[in-house]
Amino acid sequence: MSPESDVERRELEDIEIELFIRALDLRYGYDFSGYAQASFHRRVRALHVSSGLPTISALTARLLHDEAYLPQVIARLSVPVSEMFRSPRSFELLRREVLPVLASYPQISIWQAGCAHGEEAYSLAILLKEAGLYNRTRIYATDISEEALSKAREGIYPLREARLFSDNYLKAGGGGSLSDWYTALYNHIKLDESLKERITFVNHNLVVDGVFGEMHLILCRNVLIYFGEDLQQRVIGLFRDSLVRGGFLALGDRERPVSGRFAQEFRPLVPGQPLYRRTTVS
Repeated sequence: MSPESDVERRELEDIEIELFIRALDLRYGYDFSGYAQASFHRRVRALHVSSGLPTISALTARLLHDEAYLPQVIARLSVPVSEMFRSPRSFELLRREVLPVLASYPQISIWQAGCAHGEEAYSLAILLKEAGLYNRTRIYATDISEEALSKAREGIYPLREARLFSDNYLKAGGGGSLSDWYTALYNHIKLDESLKERITFVNHNLVVDGVFGEMHLILCRNVLIYFGEDLQQRVIGLFRDSLVRGGFLALGDRERPVSGRFAQEFRPLVPGQPLYRRTTVS
């Protein structure tokens, strides 16, 4: 195959992907057009390879005519990668800088956006339990993927992850042993049922869905890196409108600082860290 043919094939696939994105939006209301193009195109191509179908157009046809296929598609297009107490420094800052402020509220609302398989939502639950705040907190853990949410509700993870989770917990300032919060079962760990009591796992699409209540803390870590600039600004605006005045926003280590038209409405809590407090600027 000549280099020209490779270029032509790639250009044809790009057209097919644009049609795939359009079909997903028109048929099911999932709009991925604002995602960072290069990374999203890679995920569509990977989905195509795993599907065993001859072309991306054939993948689009199946998507249009087989509604039961949609959850698999969304699961592959989203990025459900996380771990308990991921980026321990961030959780240590939450413990030290944020929880003492949240303790002043009679009821606390937290939104974990893009919760993947629930590891960070359960990490928050442990943090809050150790601070004596869990019983007056409601955590709303949301994701675009029903498949990811189903796994999150189980609270079961591979045993091979336990050491990493435990190391993260200690680095985040954990006062005991993470094993106090789970039971080892064969090759898995099952988190204590008490951690689920104040967590609501629910589907929410950051691209098209609206404000999600009045929150005291929002966490959306390493999700915005997959969005284009316009979509990033849309989501930051959504977070702004979902936070109480003086509420906190925690982003991921790989994400750029809050900028653009919302830069004046979020004050960095600690220099160099992606943890912000909403200002009182109207």
